[in-house]
Formats: sequence, C-alpha cells, structure tokens
Amino acid sequence: MFWPMLAIALGFLGIAVLGVLGIKVFVEAQRLGRQATVTTERINRASEDLEQAATRLAATGEGLR
Repeated sequence: MFWPMLAIALGFLGIAVLGVLGIKVFVEAQRLGRQATVTTERINRASEDLEQAATRLAATGEGLR
C-alpha cells in the first residue's frame, strides 16, 4: 500500500511543480511582450526624429544652392 500512495503523492507533486513553472513562464512572456512594445515605440520615435532631421538637412542643403 505504501508504493501506490507514494506514486500518487509524487505524481501530484510533479503536477504542482509543472504548474508553478507554467505560471513563471506566463509571467515572463508577458514581461517580454511589454518590453517589446516599449522598444518598438522607442524605435518608431527615433525613426520619426531621424526623418525630421533629414528633412531639415535637405531644406538646409537646398538653401545653400
């Protein structure tokens, strides 16, 4: 009777460990998604700034002619 009870207890423990690890993975995936969103916004802002600077530079070049 000892071995079946031990098997059931270890099975439950294994499922509990997998559940905890699954929750950790879910939380980290959400954090990674938020970081990707922030990074994308920063890249978009930088590209807009670069476009504005290039436009001003082109206008300055036209003014020198």
